Amino acid sequence: MQYVRDRRRGGSEAPNHGNVYGNPMSRASIGLDDRVNEYLVRSGEPEHPVAAKLRALTAAMPNASLQIAPEQGQFLAFLAKLAGARRAIEVGTFCGYSALWVALALPADGELIACDINEEWTSIGRRHWQEAGVADKIDLRLGPAADTLKVLEEDGQAGRFDFAFIDADKGGDGAYYEHALNLVRPGGVIVFDNMLWRGEVADPKVNDADTNAIRALNAKIAADWRVDKVLVPIGDGMMVVRKR
Repeated sequence: MQYVRDRRRGGSEAPNHGNVYGNPMSRASIGLDDRVNEYLVRSGEPEHPVAAKLRALTAAMPNASLQIAPEQGQFLAFLAKLAGARRAIEVGTFCGYSALWVALALPADGELIACDINEEWTSIGRRHWQEAGVADKIDLRLGPAADTLKVLEEDGQAGRFDFAFIDADKGGDGAYYEHALNLVRPGGVIVFDNMLWRGEVADPKVNDADTNAIRALNAKIAADWRVDKVLVPIGDGMMVVRKR
């Protein structure tokens, strides 16, 4: 199995999974062949030309598996609009494709605080955000995400956000979940990526640290009275949570 370094959070080695038809993780939806997946994308919100350009660029990078799929971008933008989001948080920005989708969905006075530790990758995002005309909406904060989220809490920002997308080191997701629950208002939405982990969360023979961390968070969310929740088989599995 090939491995890639998830440096967005300074994380551990993470498996470069394919879905059941061999597509790289999060670049197409799990369980769908190319024909159906392409139909799925065509039937949704059109991809912004700059987003398409950015996706093509990142597809050629060694760590392309860190990129979400276009149908996931459509889904994030839809959820942000459905929640009436004006202020949003992202944990794990990579080259800025998901941030671009979310920023485009925000109103003109919207704000997305994007958390990452990799200046090289996020600099690619900055250029494309500028080209798409949404750079003024995105506040990129370089540094450990847990520290950034804690600072927001200390600054009195609890309950001031409408939407959060978390796609970073899986070992940190439990802490990010608690921070996001504190920062998002009642009725706000939190989304996690890679929550099916190529289906390995359902395979009892797989017990690496990342898989176990995802299982633990899925179980915690399923039993959490503080939220409504649904696990959707889009991309590599997206857990959608609504704070009660």
